Amino acid sequence: MNQRTQSDTTDNELTLQQQKFHAAKKSTLISVIVNMLLSLWQIIIGFISHSQGLIADGIHTLSDLIADFVVLIANKKSHKQPDDDHPYGHFRYENGASLILGVILLIVGVGMIWSATQKMLNPELIQEVHTIALVAALVSLIAKESLFRYMLRVANQVNSSMLVANAWHARSDAASSLVVAIGIIGSLCGFKIFDPIAALIVGTFVFRMGYKFTYQSMQDLMDKGADEETLQEIRTVLDGIDEIKGFHDLKTRKSGDFYLVDVHLEVDGNLSIIAGHEIAVNVRDKLMENPQILNVMTHLDPYDKECIH
Repeated sequence: MNQRTQSDTTDNELTLQQQKFHAAKKSTLISVIVNMLLSLWQIIIGFISHSQGLIADGIHTLSDLIADFVVLIANKKSHKQPDDDHPYGHFRYENGASLILGVILLIVGVGMIWSATQKMLNPELIQEVHTIALVAALVSLIAKESLFRYMLRVANQVNSSMLVANAWHARSDAASSLVVAIGIIGSLCGFKIFDPIAALIVGTFVFRMGYKFTYQSMQDLMDKGADEETLQEIRTVLDGIDEIKGFHDLKTRKSGDFYLVDVHLEVDGNLSIIAGHEIAVNVRDKLMENPQILNVMTHLDPYDKECIH
């Protein structure tokens, strides 16, 4: 039977981690460049066309730059090698970054809802703009939506929750551009109230996304266990190992996008220490064939068929 050696396991883990690191770095740098150009484009055209909405959207785009730099810093920190103070590595920098991005989405959502409400209560605050503002808003919308789809595809390829959060932050900016475009169209058609209504809807959407990412990252930082699908995959692997009679006290927790697994293995109590050690190593290797499992801690218990776990 072919088994992975400890060296093979470590190499595969490093390969996955390196892929995530380089994917995050590349996609985030692209996002930085796009957002810098879009922000300048929106603000300049906003002043030329007298569009306060476009200027505000340009400033909103700057919030993506803050998020991008947060991701870059977290991506670099999270892939530092384990040390004496952090024996399991620094992957939770990613969970912290996801929390920060979630909070940013919450703040942006609240700001959009507040602004929309104020405009609905005070329609005179909605200013008419020139047609060039609509062109600028549509160009920004297409660019931001394309950036979102690119970043989400990369995030899914490397299975990074931090990159998923950053991608949806880019989508919130695309939603903001959509609001501006609708507002400008409404203004040109004489229906100024369309702008605050659309802003209220999108602001609520952004707020909900912020809540989702904030809640999830908080759960991960508080050692939430793996989802039932992942747990079932682990149980299936354990059930398929003939050397163990059973298992109990299976526990998991997240570190970044990886899982730490603890499990008690039930083995023949008459086995030697060496034989028990070999079984534990085999179980660890089998479970770590799943690239999302960072480490496995096992404990051997003598098998008692009368015990019910």
